[in-house]
Amino acid sequence: YRGNEAADDMPDVDAAPTFPPADSTYGNRAKVEDGAYIQMEDGHDFNQPRHSHYAQSIASSVMTAEGLADPKGFWIICSVVLIGDMNRGVLFPIMWPLVQELGGNSVWLGYAVGAFSFGRIIASPSLGKWSIEKGYSKTLVTSTTIMLVGCILFAQVYRVGSLIFLVVCQVILGVGSATLGVTRAYVAEITATRQRTTYIAALTAVQYGGFTVTPIFGSLFSYLLEDKRYEVGFFVFDQYSAAAYFMASLCVISLFLLLTGFQARYRAKPKAKGKKSSRGMERDEVANRATWCGITVYNAALIGCMLLNVSTKGSIGSFETMGISFAQSHFDLQPAVAGLIVSICGMVGVASLLSMGFIGKFLTDIQMVIGGIAVCAIGIISFATLKSVEVGAENSIVHYIIGIFMIYGIGYPIGHTAVIGLFSKVVGRRPQGTLQGWFASAGSLARILFPIMSGYIVQYDDITTVFVVLFVVLVISNIFVAMSARTLTALSQ
Repeated sequence: YRGNEAADDMPDVDAAPTFPPADSTYGNRAKVEDGAYIQMEDGHDFNQPRHSHYAQSIASSVMTAEGLADPKGFWIICSVVLIGDMNRGVLFPIMWPLVQELGGNSVWLGYAVGAFSFGRIIASPSLGKWSIEKGYSKTLVTSTTIMLVGCILFAQVYRVGSLIFLVVCQVILGVGSATLGVTRAYVAEITATRQRTTYIAALTAVQYGGFTVTPIFGSLFSYLLEDKRYEVGFFVFDQYSAAAYFMASLCVISLFLLLTGFQARYRAKPKAKGKKSSRGMERDEVANRATWCGITVYNAALIGCMLLNVSTKGSIGSFETMGISFAQSHFDLQPAVAGLIVSICGMVGVASLLSMGFIGKFLTDIQMVIGGIAVCAIGIISFATLKSVEVGAENSIVHYIIGIFMIYGIGYPIGHTAVIGLFSKVVGRRPQGTLQGWFASAGSLARILFPIMSGYIVQYDDITTVFVVLFVVLVISNIFVAMSARTLTALSQ
């Protein structure tokens, strides 16, 4: 911001276009003034005056310039997010065959998929709070270590031969990858508000690629090791364990990057708030209004964004659960082929996410939410009239590709990412770790409830009923966004 323009609750910064600003306490050579309050990641306070003391910071003073305050840290964060969701993606093509091998049905598949998100939902708030109290480094190293243990245990599932053990392993993997709130809070703290959706979109592109593009690896393991088994000492490699060992090796790489390249961050106490701009006062006036249910408009907006996260994440979670079995029952596709189609459409979705900055020049966050959800809903409802191949139906694979393309290539990536960016902007200058943790937990809750719901519907009715339910949920979500557009726009400025 230049001249007399000022951002809400933001300390004064130098007018130069460099990033970080000249008076920011962020950066390798950012000097902390004598007597400044510094809190290190291990929680120790250093209140004694020091001369020529240099420290890195992610204080709110970096929020007004262009670019990233910590490019290296951003890329390491991306690697953590990628590996976390690759645990979901790589295992996607083998999950249904594995459940069948263990004697399970569609209900057990729902529990197995939901268990991953259950692990996330119980760990996300705590990890988000811990990132504020203990720092990002300790939080991410701990979670990645848990994820490594989960991968090693998952590799033993087929050998153990227990569906309950599969569910337990999925919970552990979910706990280890429950850092979406932490990573989003980190990106929110090192980016300017007006560019936040772009960088959140880049982070989401990595996450999205993790669970939509990487099924191609699971398909490859399934194809190469089908009905094959190799023993190397304690280790047994088959189409199920090979994918888990592959993920374990990536966890080791991620730990190496965190321990060697992700330097401990310092947190500087923010400067005293200056006089708010007229726009800031208008925002506060809107945020503090009481709603009909007794909570403030601000809190209602946060809850609304979390519910949008539930509807979008839940819809994609149902496809994650039933996608392979649906491809088999209605299009007679093998798991490897279905996984390949999802991967290709996921690549298109990554391209869509990387184009969010360009799309944002023409559309607002609200418009992207409504448009993305609408495309996703159309793709879902297009499957509702199909009959199973068991009754003689001959459904075109082109229909499957187009529907998956609308869901995975355009609708979900754009709509859901816009929801994430909108939530971050509504939160504003407050510490985002805990709130982003709750936001991530809301999405994980959806990935528990929707897959289990889908499993029971398929078991006792038909999968096409699932598509009708998802369509109705998404339509209601869009109605909420349209009715709240003016308020959400005001709070996200």
